[in-house]
Amino acid sequence: MIHLHKTAKEKNTSNVLDMTTGNPYSLMLSFTMPIFLSQVFQQLYNTADAFIVGKYLGTNALAAVTSSGNLIFLLVSFFMGLAMGGGVVISRYFGAKDETQVSRSVHTMMAFGLVSGLLLTVIGVAFTPVFLKWMQTDPEVMPEAIEYFRYYFLGAIAMVMYNVCRSIMNALGDSKRPLYYLIFSSIINILLDLLFIGGFHWGVWAAAVATVISQAASVVLCMIYLLRKGNIYTVELRSIRFHKEILFEIIHYGLPSGVQNSVIAFANVIVQSQINSFGKLAMAGYGVHAKIEGFVFLPVTSFNMAATTFISQNLGARQYDRAKKGARFSILAAVLMAEAIGIIYYIFAPQFIGIFDNDPGVVTYGVTQARIVALFYFLLAFSHSIAAVCRGAGKAFVPMIIMLSVWCVLRISYIITVMKLFGEIRYVFWAYPLTWTISSVIYLFYYLFSDWVHGFEKKKADH
Repeated sequence: MIHLHKTAKEKNTSNVLDMTTGNPYSLMLSFTMPIFLSQVFQQLYNTADAFIVGKYLGTNALAAVTSSGNLIFLLVSFFMGLAMGGGVVISRYFGAKDETQVSRSVHTMMAFGLVSGLLLTVIGVAFTPVFLKWMQTDPEVMPEAIEYFRYYFLGAIAMVMYNVCRSIMNALGDSKRPLYYLIFSSIINILLDLLFIGGFHWGVWAAAVATVISQAASVVLCMIYLLRKGNIYTVELRSIRFHKEILFEIIHYGLPSGVQNSVIAFANVIVQSQINSFGKLAMAGYGVHAKIEGFVFLPVTSFNMAATTFISQNLGARQYDRAKKGARFSILAAVLMAEAIGIIYYIFAPQFIGIFDNDPGVVTYGVTQARIVALFYFLLAFSHSIAAVCRGAGKAFVPMIIMLSVWCVLRISYIITVMKLFGEIRYVFWAYPLTWTISSVIYLFYYLFSDWVHGFEKKKADH
């Protein structure tokens, strides 16, 4: 093991954050805020597309853009879950002060991102019509949905590589630079949307092109930074390769998260296919709600990301009590924020939905869903928070099993049953609070009664 002693030859660590010392609460808050702002600007990518497309190109185009969200997430979520596993590996080695393994992990992650991006491009472009037909996409919407989806996935490698770079920097405690790069690329995205659609009057495909260009810009900025010499995370192009032992660790910690993301996305695609059967107004209303929910839930996801990094670094340093303190703080903060957000969204749902599309039918569908689910956001936050703790502790298999059984199998079974019995859309929406409740109860028992803090040691002992 190569330790990071404070010598003249030490690699620069001034741009990273060691979360194993200092006040855990202030560290998590300072780390969370840039992540939160980064998430806000990342949401602006797709939200700007939806807003501008809805205003300039109409409801059909809006439905095409918003209805593709679940399908896009289904295809990318598996690889993003693996990237999360890579972040856990890097955080743990950084906490353990093992510089050599940090470098190997970074270069393995870069190789993973390149291969994954190319694979996603081929799959996304080639199978777009098949996927959209499988989702029962409205025939009126289908041509524009195919357009948007194919152009979006032509830039899949930029999307994957940005998330890989962000995972690397976040794992080392650097949450500020991803924020700066996202602000820059989000501004580019919005300006290009306005130029291509509002100015040139191009079709829905131009919104996807604007997103791809802006994502590519953020990757360029990330790589310029990561290629700088003299840092613990410095990327050397000739060193980008799969290190076998690191790849196995990334798969071990990331595969469950990838599967978890995929099964959640699969369940959401099933839900989307049921929503699509109610027509384009339901599609647009459901899609707008998803965009808004993505924004309003950002504080929770930000705390979850901070918790995973904090717990990984501290368990790598074998500071178990400190890891527990961070876990308790992140769970409480996420739950309280989620419920406050849910109450606000419940009250002002018509106004939020109307920002994107003021068609009465679209607003009605969106508000119906918002007022069924919003007051249960504290349960969604609790489930995601415990899942983040598990991932940080190297226990990603646990949330995978819970999400697979509850958020996929049970949710889909419920939806199929109520659609046969009632055929009303509100019963589909109730699938979410029902499954959030069940998963939260299971997570509570696991968090209270399991020995989650020793996951890494047990894995090492198994070898």
